[in-house]
This record gives sequence, C-alpha cells and structure tokens, in this order.
Amino acid sequence: MTINNSLDPGISNEVDSIPKLVFAAAKRHGQLIAIEDGEAKITYQDLPTESLNVSRALIAFGIKPGDRVAIWGANSGRWVLAAIGLQMAGAVLVPINTRMKAVEAAEIINRSGAKLVFSVGDFLKSDYPGELAKLFTPQQLSIVTLTPRKGEPLDICCDWQSFLARKDSIDERSAREIALGVGADNLSDLMFTSGTTGKPKGVMSRHGAIIKAFSVFVKTLGIVPGDRYLVVNPFFHAFGYKAGWVSCLLAGATILPQAVFDADDVLARISQDKITVLPGPPTLYLSLLAHPQLASANLSSLRIAVTGAATIPPILIERMRELLGFKVVTTAYGLT
Repeated sequence: MTINNSLDPGISNEVDSIPKLVFAAAKRHGQLIAIEDGEAKITYQDLPTESLNVSRALIAFGIKPGDRVAIWGANSGRWVLAAIGLQMAGAVLVPINTRMKAVEAAEIINRSGAKLVFSVGDFLKSDYPGELAKLFTPQQLSIVTLTPRKGEPLDICCDWQSFLARKDSIDERSAREIALGVGADNLSDLMFTSGTTGKPKGVMSRHGAIIKAFSVFVKTLGIVPGDRYLVVNPFFHAFGYKAGWVSCLLAGATILPQAVFDADDVLARISQDKITVLPGPPTLYLSLLAHPQLASANLSSLRIAVTGAATIPPILIERMRELLGFKVVTTAYGLT
C-alpha cells in the first residue's frame, strides 16, 4: 500500500508539548468530540478548560513543575483528563499497570517519587486505594479516586469532585501560564517496564519526542478529524497512551475508552458507537473473528486496524480485511 504523504501536516507543526497540543486542538477542531465515555462527552473546545480544572486542583494540592504524579486505574475519560491536567501543571505522568499488586504499585510510587496518585474506587474486584492506604500515610501520599469507592472513608483519599473543588483557590490564568510554559524538552512521562526479566526500569520521555513520533504515526495510518477510536489498549502502556489518546488529539479524533477487553462488548460498541479505528494485539482480532455473532454484526464503520507485539500470521491479516472489513491494516512491520 502506498502511504499518503499529502495529508495535512496538522497540529504537530504548531506545538511541542501535550498541553500546547490541547490548546491548539481546541482552536482547530472546536465542536468535534474529544472524549466520549458513556454519557460523558467533552468537545475539543471545552477540553482545555476541563484539563485546566484538574491542573488548578493539583497546583492547590502543592504539585509543582517536575513533580511526579501517578495514575493507577482503568481506561476512562477521567484518566485522560487527569493525565493532561497533571502535564499542564508541569508534572510528570507515572502510569502504573493495573495488573500490579498494591506492593508492586507502591514500589513504582516510591521509586518515581510520586506525591499523588489518581486511582479507581473499584476495579477487577479490588479496592486499589484501600490497599495503597495500608502502605502509605497521608503525609507520604495523596490519593484521588477517579470512580466511586465502597468501604470506609480513608484519610489518605478524596473523591474526584472533592478534588476538583480545590481548583477555586487557583485562578485559571496562572494555571494556563504554567501549561503554556511546558515545552519540548520537559519530561512528559516516566513509564516503568513490566519487570518480567528483572526489576522494572523507569523510561523517561519528553513532550517534543512524543509529538514528533506520533504525528508520523497518525499521518501514516491516515487518522483524520472525526474518526472514532476505541482505545482498548491500556492507557498505562504506550499503545493506549501515546498511540491511543495522544494520537487522537493530534488527529482530531474522538477518544472512546474501553476499561477492559470483552469481545461481546467490543463487538456491540463497534456498531453502536460507529468505531472507525480499532488497534489491538492479534488476540483481540482473533476473539472478534471467533465470535458467534460476527456474521450478524454491523462492522461497516471499521476502517483502520493496528496490531503487533506478537507473531502475526498472514491469514489473520486477510481475515481482518475480509471478515472485519478493515481498509487499512498496520502491523509492527508496516502497512499491509
């Protein structure tokens, strides 16, 4: 397949950081939906204000440029707002694998020096904040829950709305100045490896490098404004974070988070939400191809697939085109 190099060079020529990307995308894409999570929808025009609200609350918490802030939770619209908000505050994102145990997450928090963690109230039948509260004191760490939490209140923890209420002590203008001061050479994130062959290692990335690399990704795939991107790949991984929601912001596409992969749910969402972009590992597509309702499912909206991280038999690519209807299929080895 020939790659279309005549595509609009886009926002990447105008910005050098994720905070600046959000402001530029608001001007360029206006009323297009940036984040759609269930009934909650945020337009590109409103995204800067929503993100600055998070940033202002973090500044009120005492977060300063260069501080580390972690996120330990499933894909959601609030995950994206928390990430953009902390980066607007000049902080460094530390994504934590949701499959880690609390003691493993605590090690990442300690090693990164994170002062605050956004987490989830209940996920995979686990009380993430409650488990962390056993390992830290309120003086060591603050926890903000992105979703409602069951159980007894924790001194270390506050809910999303209580957290956002703190923004009122910080004016939007000063928060915007901090956000616009974040540039290409500032650290955007500190991502830890899985630790399968040794102790997890922290890998540092800078804003400018992300913008440049994933602008190429967006252009190569042909993601365009108005595309609807179901992000099944976890946000704690670069596939869901940088090739996921950051790429949507670069393209003007809609971010539709998926908390966990469920073949029934994903198949239904493709039809109901008119999904056009659906990346994932080979097992995701194999599960869809083996689904008993595949023949009756409406997959006509699907256009772009991205797969990799495992062996990809040629027959899988053929079946993805023929049975799932993808027009563009990209693997770790390039377009096919």
